[in-house]
Amino acid sequence: MAKSKPAAPAGDAAASGSGGKSKLKIIILIVVGLLLAIGISVGATWFFLHSSAPKPADPAAEAAASAAKANVKQPAIYEPMAPAFVVNFNQNGRQRYMQVSMTLMARDQAALDELKVHMPVIRNNLVMLFSAQSFDTLATPIGEEMLRQKALASVQEVAQKETGKLVVEQLLFTNFVLQ
Repeated sequence: MAKSKPAAPAGDAAASGSGGKSKLKIIILIVVGLLLAIGISVGATWFFLHSSAPKPADPAAEAAASAAKANVKQPAIYEPMAPAFVVNFNQNGRQRYMQVSMTLMARDQAALDELKVHMPVIRNNLVMLFSAQSFDTLATPIGEEMLRQKALASVQEVAQKETGKLVVEQLLFTNFVLQ
């Protein structure tokens, strides 16, 4: 009987030792399984994203597409509006004058040529706009900028109505004289 008692503690120790090893094996298997699942997920994502991307038919088409993306914005084209606008004001019984030279900035030459046909309407609208201004307002830089913005809006309105698109990107005062 004495031999059976020491055998039980030895068996318990062996059982507890093998239980510790089996827990370690389970942890290792779980970690390996998680790493494997993560690897499969990343690989599948990479595969599906790269296989669904459209491939160009040939290198020339790829070069043309990249050139088109790089050159999205066309170079600016400047069209002066000649002759200069001259408008008179009557301020407190005194005759005042304003002379404005302007240049239109666009990016599409064909659309700008199409808009030139409607230049009499544009000039008429601008003369009416300029003559309705107050001399005191135009004497300040803020007044000049507001007039420029109103003139741009007037030109863009005619362009939109007549051609169906905003042809003019900017309207620049190249000469602005108040007397």
